[in-house]
Amino acid sequence: MERMCGLAAAYGCAFEYNDFYMAKVMDDSAEQERIIADYRKYRDGCSEKGSMENGFCGDTMHGAFLDVTIHSDDPLIRDASMLRVRQSMELAKNMGLKGVVFHTGRLGGFRAAGYLRNWRDRNEAFFTEIAHQYPGQQIYMENMFDEVPDILAGLAEKMRDIKNFGVCLDYAHAMLSKCTGREWIETLAPYIRHIHINDNDLQNDLHLAVGAGKLDWQEFDRLIRQCGIEAPVLVEVNGYAAQKESLQYMKSNGIYPMERERDK
Repeated sequence: MERMCGLAAAYGCAFEYNDFYMAKVMDDSAEQERIIADYRKYRDGCSEKGSMENGFCGDTMHGAFLDVTIHSDDPLIRDASMLRVRQSMELAKNMGLKGVVFHTGRLGGFRAAGYLRNWRDRNEAFFTEIAHQYPGQQIYMENMFDEVPDILAGLAEKMRDIKNFGVCLDYAHAMLSKCTGREWIETLAPYIRHIHINDNDLQNDLHLAVGAGKLDWQEFDRLIRQCGIEAPVLVEVNGYAAQKESLQYMKSNGIYPMERERDK
């Protein structure tokens, strides 16, 4: 954590916490407090204006996503899913975090009209309620293994007046679909509020360091800038070495949101 905090300070980064989506943690308040206290030791030095007293500043959190199915026709599954989302939001509120990321939870490739309508309408109703209940936190809906961007865009359009709801574009996930990066970015551009990036082999979700796989990062940079998207970017890779490699690659190549040399 000391090295991570040093890297974050050098590049002006915040953190996204990935500890709290697991059921064993969400059901253990003592473990939650232990994890938060451990992070607080390192994050209390934050001096960002308007930061919460606990020092977590503009940090975000990955909310519950495993088996979360808000649109389920099974009331037991639906209720359990809603409970996990509420637990995530309550944790984020108590920590003073900027926002929480959730997945679409949709069956990729299943495009029955009734299923898609049910997914959209139930998520709209539920997350509108959640957004109103937690006005201090942003809610980001992330594409997982969704095969096309239009379905998520449809939900975001229905919720475009909800100021603390938006899309988290996971570019690596998008590049595992049958659609191009251009289609994903241009379709979701009006709604993107957060971005996840890492690299892969265009076949598997590998979470490689940025620049270590086959994704075209110059195209990513060009499309994000052309569409006028302004959103924080999470480098979602494992470990200090991969984080450092990713940030160095992004800075040396001027990959969004890093400043390009020709723009200086």
